[in-house]
Amino acid sequence: MKPKSDSLFHFTRSLDVLKSILKNGIFPRYCMEDIEWMGGNNDYVAYPMSCFCDIPLSRISEHTSFYGRFGLGLSKEWGRKNNLNPVIYSSEDGLTQKSLKFFMQHDFDDECSDEAHNHLYKLLALHKPVEGKMVLGNEVVTKEFHIENEWRYIPDWEIKFLFTQNSTEELQEENKKLEKRKLEIAPSDIKYIFVPEDGDIPKLVDFINNELGSFSLNDLKILQTRIVSLATLNGDI
Repeated sequence: MKPKSDSLFHFTRSLDVLKSILKNGIFPRYCMEDIEWMGGNNDYVAYPMSCFCDIPLSRISEHTSFYGRFGLGLSKEWGRKNNLNPVIYSSEDGLTQKSLKFFMQHDFDDECSDEAHNHLYKLLALHKPVEGKMVLGNEVVTKEFHIENEWRYIPDWEIKFLFTQNSTEELQEENKKLEKRKLEIAPSDIKYIFVPEDGDIPKLVDFINNELGSFSLNDLKILQTRIVSLATLNGDI
């Protein structure tokens, strides 16, 4: 069994979101992250990102049952071209966390302050504890994050931290701004299009034929061959 896939997977719970991704690309969004390890008054902070993973297909069932059963598998060449990076996982109070805490408390000189802080914030957005808590809807769940083999796209953007006390309206406003930094996807970048059941395939084929007319006819035919149902896939692994 390969320890990692040659593709980068992105999953969602909604067929409509999958259709939007195929048509418009992937929009980064502010996501709440566990920062209890940092101390202070906030347990969560939101960074702008889009999330992927390269777990092997033999482990895909557990992942999709949690994050959603509609998704894409994209080439790692596409990921590198778009500056995706593997997440840095850190143990509790280990070297990585101690170093990040030090720099968060450090005052940079005025000449490089803004640039240095922006680089530090991007590094924080690529960091995750080995295990911790995440907000899923209105529920807080505990997860072993390190087994998810996560990669992230952190947009080239002046990162603004958002906390749980920020309003929904402010979150929506910041997410709207991020649409300028969306990830473009060409048919040649797509290795898999995942749907839960065989019965979902005809609906997606109709969408590809009717709504993706900006692509060539050959591209549309290839996209249709990329569709696979997780029910069928899980029966073979």
